[in-house]
Amino acid sequence: MRYTSVAAALGLTLLTVSTALHGQRPDDQIDPRSVALLEKGKAARAAGNLQGATDLIETALAVDPRNRQGFIVLAEIARAQKLDGKAIRLYREALLLEPNDVAALRGQGEALVARGAVERAKENLAKIRKLCAKSACPDATTLAASIAKGPPVTAAQATPVKPDAVAKN
Repeated sequence: MRYTSVAAALGLTLLTVSTALHGQRPDDQIDPRSVALLEKGKAARAAGNLQGATDLIETALAVDPRNRQGFIVLAEIARAQKLDGKAIRLYREALLLEPNDVAALRGQGEALVARGAVERAKENLAKIRKLCAKSACPDATTLAASIAKGPPVTAAQATPVKPDAVAKN
C-alpha cells in the first residue's frame, strides 16, 4: 500500500513524457509556412530591403524555430549591417540545431574575425577542415583567407600621427 501512490505518480509521469515525445515532428520536417516566409525574406534581401527581410525571417523563425536556414540568412543580414555580435549569436543558434553545418561555421568564423576573436575563428576552421577532410571545401578556403587577412583596423587601433611630424611639414 505504501508504494501504490508512488507507482501511480511514476506511471502518470511516464505516460506524459511518452505522449509529449510522440507528438513532436522530426527535425527534418520544417513547417511549410516557415519555409515560404523564409523565401519571401530572401527575396526582400535580394531587393535591398534588409529591414523587411529581417521581419519576414524573424516571423519564419517564430512559426518554426527549427528552421536552421532562417538563422543563417538572418545572420548574413546582420553581417551586412555590420552587427557582427548579433551574427555570431545567430550562427550559434543554427549550430545548436546542426553542429556540423559548414556554412554556419564559416559565417560564424568570419564574424569572429571581424570582432577580433581570431583564435576562436581558427577553431571553426579546424572543425570545417575535419568535416571536409575527404574533399575540397571552399568554405575552409574562404575562412582561412579571412583569418589571414585579420580583423579590420578601427580608428582606435590606428597608429596616431606624432605632432612633431605634422609640424615639420
